[in-house]
Amino acid sequence: MAHGRPRLNVYGRQVLVDRVLHQGWSVAAAAEALQVSRQTGYRWLRRYRTEGPAGLLDRPPIARRRPHALPRAVEQRILRARRQHRWGPHRLAWHLGLPRSTIYGVLRRHRVPRLADLDRPTQRPVRYTRQQPGELLHLDVKKLGRIPPGGGHRIWGRSQGRRRGRRGYDFLHVAIDDCSRVAFVQAYPDERGPTTARFLAEAAAFVATRGVRVQAVMTDRAWGYTRATAFRTGLVQLGARHLVTRPYRPQTNGKAERFIKTLRAEWAYVRLYLSNPARLQTLPAWVAAYNQHRPHTALDGSPPMRVLVKQARGNHS
Repeated sequence: MAHGRPRLNVYGRQVLVDRVLHQGWSVAAAAEALQVSRQTGYRWLRRYRTEGPAGLLDRPPIARRRPHALPRAVEQRILRARRQHRWGPHRLAWHLGLPRSTIYGVLRRHRVPRLADLDRPTQRPVRYTRQQPGELLHLDVKKLGRIPPGGGHRIWGRSQGRRRGRRGYDFLHVAIDDCSRVAFVQAYPDERGPTTARFLAEAAAFVATRGVRVQAVMTDRAWGYTRATAFRTGLVQLGARHLVTRPYRPQTNGKAERFIKTLRAEWAYVRLYLSNPARLQTLPAWVAAYNQHRPHTALDGSPPMRVLVKQARGNHS
């Protein structure tokens, strides 16, 4: 796990190294531009020279010595008991004579799913996926800082980026079909009720052109979804139910959350943009490639649009 608030991510470290080795910057100047100390600059440069690009990756903060760590044999005993009896930490603690907190820590460290998330006979995780396109549409919003003309801090560094002024935010409204994972994305200047209602209508029209009707919509508890009259009116016009995530449980809307992570990694931050319009102009092409060509792991390597078309036509093979 990386540091909670690092000054440099992997991309920033690569920028530092490139400026020193290929652009002729001094280590002190490159470090100052990226708002880190000169010693930090030398450390990443030394790692790159020793290990290459792999040296710039995050390293897990594992202690070299752990004299009070739980013995591996005890951990394996806990895991065997969990697989054999299918009990929770409370009952395992009584059975093994160990503190419940110790057993809970072992299960969490080894990423053992909760019993409530497993099918008891098969011990397989229970993951819901709707059977037909349009049964459930996941909605969410990602606030993305606008890029000033000429590029922002990712090109010029934090200090120069601040001098170029704040440009506000784009609000990326996203919709994901639960069954096919087909995505629909639009950028708006806000996330108010009329905007969310407008996006809902556009997303429903997008899937309707493929023969799909939206039956239910899932959102978080943002005001633009739960308190806005315009959004509720839009749901009534579609004849769709409104499902709301549990408080403090964003994973309930996990398909939209995961798509936003992909959107950031493969579109928003995949390369340097010299202006905000230049980035937004590439959004429709990226979304089209995601829907029509990008293989999806949850769909056995098929692109989302292929699955939606097959399901909408009644071909479930």
